[in-house]
Amino acid sequence: MFSRNGGGAEPAVWRRPRVVLWVAVSAVTLGFLVALEIAARGYGVRGPITDQAREVVFAPKSGTVLYASMALMLVVLTWRQRFIALGAAVGIDLVFWLVRWAAGAEMMYGNGALLVTLGCAVIALTRRTGRERALLLQGVGLALLLVTGRKTGYTWLLITSKTRPTVLDQYVATADQALGNPSWVAGRIVEATGVVGFRVLEFVYIQLAVMAVLVALYQLRHVAVERRFPRHHLVRTFLAIGLLGPGIYMVFPVVGPIFAYGADGGQWALAELWPNTPPPVTTPEPMPFDEFTPRNCMPSLHTAWATAIFIHSRKAPRALRWAGTFWLIATLGATLGFGYHYGADIVAGVVFTLTIDAALRTLDHGRDRTGIRFVAYGTAVFLALLLSYRFLSMEMAALPWVYGPLVVLSMVSVIYGYVRITKRWDSRARSVELPQQRREPQPELV
Repeated sequence: MFSRNGGGAEPAVWRRPRVVLWVAVSAVTLGFLVALEIAARGYGVRGPITDQAREVVFAPKSGTVLYASMALMLVVLTWRQRFIALGAAVGIDLVFWLVRWAAGAEMMYGNGALLVTLGCAVIALTRRTGRERALLLQGVGLALLLVTGRKTGYTWLLITSKTRPTVLDQYVATADQALGNPSWVAGRIVEATGVVGFRVLEFVYIQLAVMAVLVALYQLRHVAVERRFPRHHLVRTFLAIGLLGPGIYMVFPVVGPIFAYGADGGQWALAELWPNTPPPVTTPEPMPFDEFTPRNCMPSLHTAWATAIFIHSRKAPRALRWAGTFWLIATLGATLGFGYHYGADIVAGVVFTLTIDAALRTLDHGRDRTGIRFVAYGTAVFLALLLSYRFLSMEMAALPWVYGPLVVLSMVSVIYGYVRITKRWDSRARSVELPQQRREPQPELV
């Protein structure tokens, strides 16, 4: 049990603007999850709330994600508390494993991590007060947002497949001619690497969230000592990408080359062309598709998340920087080489990420005017890319040596602007001499 040491709480803490903001965000998030739950039930499947609630007892879909999420929560605890929490999670999982083994049920770990996280939420509400309660609830919130975000993503993908009967793959494939059909090129390269290359890329693609947690843990390593979260970290960008990205899916539904032009599309595919035969240049038009394949290509959120991991690992130790670089390159290879995305999706995903990350950092810097201008520019470039893919695809295919460099340069201009403005912010932060952080008393386990 945690002791009742609150660290100097006062009732007025709940009226502070930052706390009010957290409460408002929590309320909006809950309303959003309830809406998705209702929508999913309308299609005859479980929504994100009930699907997550089942994992308290039933076998989770991914125990790795649950433990990685719990690790985010542990950053607010002392080392002694972390060892006790981790030991409790492993012990609970061993009990669940023995029961499932005896009953012949599906085997999977992770229930212990989820139960410990929920237990910390109960402890925060019943045994903590003031800043310590808010800090522990923040840690629990980060953990639950990561696991719930995964469930939310599944529901969003279902909604895209049910509400968007036609897709715009022909437009994107035609526009991709200006970039040299990179998915077809990457697909042949992956085939040439054989089983080893495929397995490595598959591991990187599936475990993207785990890499994100490793980078986030490095960024949040001082939370337990300083008793506060840093102003900006990877988890914020990661969640913002996951929240905003599916909305673009609804506006620009695309299934990907392996479905629209490959064997995985079945009777709905135009032809089995991927990855050996580039698609012919014909006048594009919306094409009907099945009711279960997600329309989750534009923009590539895997590329967006990998880009976020890359930029947030730049200040980490060398090993983590190299890992972030490898994860970005391998994710690009997987998204293209597995036929899940076109090159146009990748470009849009990079612009999407840098704009979102800069927007979050702009808020942290008091709505810096330069930051606002950059966010407006990044948004304009992103919209221009989408409009070009939709309405100028034939022109792009006809003049690849004009439009191809223009698309790449538009992405490079956003990258340049992001690097320039973040260097300015970092330089300004270094010029301000901060007082030595005082270590505050923390609740201990008794």
